[in-house]
Amino acid sequence: MNSNLISKRNKLIENLKSQGINDEKVLEVIAEIPREDFIASYLAQQAYENAALPIESGQTISQPFIVAYMTQELQVTDKHKVLEVGTGSGYQAVVLAKLCKRLFTIERHMPLYKKAEEIFKKFRLYNITTLFGNGMKGWKEQAPFDRIMVTAAGVDIPDELLYQLKEGGIMIIPVGGQEETQHIIRATRHGDEFKIKTLLPVKFVPLLSGIVHSS
Repeated sequence: MNSNLISKRNKLIENLKSQGINDEKVLEVIAEIPREDFIASYLAQQAYENAALPIESGQTISQPFIVAYMTQELQVTDKHKVLEVGTGSGYQAVVLAKLCKRLFTIERHMPLYKKAEEIFKKFRLYNITTLFGNGMKGWKEQAPFDRIMVTAAGVDIPDELLYQLKEGGIMIIPVGGQEETQHIIRATRHGDEFKIKTLLPVKFVPLLSGIVHSS
């Protein structure tokens, strides 16, 4: 990493702190992961701007604040088994994998799925298991999960995902249609009931069913 990017990265971390990100482990992980590795080379100088950036298949890599905020709200520890719905660039997955025991991540776009698998090998993260599939259905064969993070906005919270949480488990998901204000929602499981808390207003790509073999 060149000195310019290092300076931008350091400024980003200070910016995240000023915006209320106070989980030191989350900040450490974001500081150590080279975000420029997850975007096109022509965007490298924008890697540490606090902004979402375009990636393949019409998707985006979320702004660092949103990644940090959702990770902090998920309350991940190194004892947790985590499901991520929407691998995308792989950036959020790498953040989670460095904090949890096991990460299972699902991607519906084949080009993104293949590229993310290469990224995980590059970072030598062997606690990540990937699936090319329909994330709205979750991953029943691996359920239940201590934590679930969804990185695209559902019109509502999919029941199929909620019931793949363990007792006391937490799910973080953006909710809302594309023409309305979306909010990050935290759902905590208590038996067959879920405590729902509305958090931050956001703007995410839609959570869609099915799979896409090409870009």
